[in-house]
Amino acid sequence: MNADYIGVFAFIVIGAVLAWKSRMLTLSGAIMAIFVGCCIALGFGIEGIVLLGTFFISSSVLSKLNRKKKSSLVDIHEKGSTRDWVQVLANGGLAAAFGLAAFIWPTPLFILALGISLASANSDTWASELGTMSRRPPISIRGLKRVATGTSGAVSFWGTIAGFVGSLLLAVVATLLFQLSFEIFFAILLFGFLGMLIDTILGAYLQAEYICSKCGLHIEKPIHCHEEAVLCKGRSWIRNDTVNFISSLSAVVLGLVFFSGY
Repeated sequence: MNADYIGVFAFIVIGAVLAWKSRMLTLSGAIMAIFVGCCIALGFGIEGIVLLGTFFISSSVLSKLNRKKKSSLVDIHEKGSTRDWVQVLANGGLAAAFGLAAFIWPTPLFILALGISLASANSDTWASELGTMSRRPPISIRGLKRVATGTSGAVSFWGTIAGFVGSLLLAVVATLLFQLSFEIFFAILLFGFLGMLIDTILGAYLQAEYICSKCGLHIEKPIHCHEEAVLCKGRSWIRNDTVNFISSLSAVVLGLVFFSGY
């Protein structure tokens, strides 16, 4: 095996282990992160790993901010800030697939696809993490009324700004790493941010939301207060991880269609 590949693999494993030890990832999440990282490294080299690391580190750091306020959201959200294998796959699975595809069939379009998929994931994460820190409750795009902080399908001013900056960060880093043109930079920025908006729409209309039959709290998980909750919105099989994957895939497809006709 090439020494460069051994070095990159060791870097990926060490990074995943450190993320597990620091409770950014569960054990299953760390194993999946190694798989995702290796796939990306095959197609995009160390540049792809740095781009993936930019997303993971920045989003993980943000998830640890203001823990006291975010602790109140544990009852609402299905999962916490420590990512398991499903969350890693939902946010990095597309990037891994593009890495394998680029290894088999190298083309600049896969770099664009990689950039958009990670920019979309980063934009959504930044919007969610910083949006929950806003002083005023967000507004649901479904009912145009203020709802509880952390509600899927709701937007806030600072959350939207954070989502744009999150996409911008990934677009800038991707452009510097891969020496991309301004057109590709703009496409990553635009469609990465669009992925966050699609995520919000799906969260408002299709993502499952339940009402606890015991305490009456609106939640994302089907079990609460040790009892089965009642589905009040969306589809039971469409949860946050599903929405994340679909929104990133939609952003990538739209970006590739747009750029191919540019």
